[in-house]
Formats: sequence, C-alpha cells, structure tokens
Amino acid sequence: MKRLVILAGFAVLLSGLAGCQDPNKGIEVIIEGGGEFPEFLVGKWKADKDGWEFVFQPDGTISSAVISLGRVRLKPGQVTTVPMKMGGKGIYEPGEWMVHYAPAGRELMVKISLKNFYVELGKGVVEGKSTDIFAGPISQDGKVWLADWTSFPDYTAHTAEHPNFILSDGTDAAITKALVFEKVEEQR
Repeated sequence: MKRLVILAGFAVLLSGLAGCQDPNKGIEVIIEGGGEFPEFLVGKWKADKDGWEFVFQPDGTISSAVISLGRVRLKPGQVTTVPMKMGGKGIYEPGEWMVHYAPAGRELMVKISLKNFYVELGKGVVEGKSTDIFAGPISQDGKVWLADWTSFPDYTAHTAEHPNFILSDGTDAAITKALVFEKVEEQR
C-alpha cells in the first residue's frame, strides 16, 4: 500500500513538472538533470505477460504502444478503430502519455492514458477510460526493465440484461502487477 501511495504521488508530481511536450503527439518527456534520452532505451520493449509493448524514439517519445485491453497497437494522439469478432468494432482514443527517466537510479516511468474506448462485443458494449503507470529500474546491460504496473481502470458494460453495469469506476483500489520488459528490437 505504501508503495502504491508513493507511486501515485510520484505520478501527480511528474504531471506538474516542466518537460518537453509536443502538443500534436500528446507525449511529455522528462529527463531528470536535463540530459538526453539514453540511446540504450531506444527501440521496442515487450512485457513478459499481458501484451504490453512500447516503442521508444531517440527523443524519448513513444511512437506506438500495444495496450493490454484488446492487445491493440495505439499511436499517440490518434484514434484507432479495429474490427471485432462477430462484426463489431473497437474504438480507442489515447489521452496524455508521459515518459520520465532518472539517470541516477536508472529508473524509467511511463504513463499511458486511454481517454476513451468503446468496444462492441457481440450484442454488448464495454466502454470507459484508464490510466496505466509503469515504473522501475533498467538493468545494467540496458536490456531488461523491471516495472511495477499500476492500473486505474474505469469501465462500464452495457448489455440487454444490465444496461449500465459498472465493472470499475476508477475509485476502486488500483491494480498493481510486476512485469518484466525486454528490449526485443533496436530502433531503425
């Protein structure tokens, strides 16, 4: 619990710090001490479970991310529509994303906000928003990121039997899980 409170406080603090932000991409990049984004972080990083993947660019921005919800690849600032089984569709709108790197402890933090999603599942619909935060150290060889993933989901399902069934409302306790990301591809 203490770790969750510290992580949440860290995320709030970071959102107020000045950084490099491209308003067209919706990504803020913060490098403690004002240095450059490390070359060894540039490329594709894939989690050992739950489908997460990030592609970091040389300036520290994320050019795309595969999110756990539907295993859909998103690009910052772009709405993504995907076909669903049984003829439906899924619509995903990213919110603000953030990358924070602290060279002193080799600590990387990524925040991925999903501003809105709408997914048709058969005759039902699931919609909502979420914020996911990943934080932890990068290995000395620069190939492994041990990240604690904390998710703040806000989901509602709509079916004929339950037209407004709240699956989670963002006020529930956050869900935290350990993930191991490996660098699987260098940026070209």
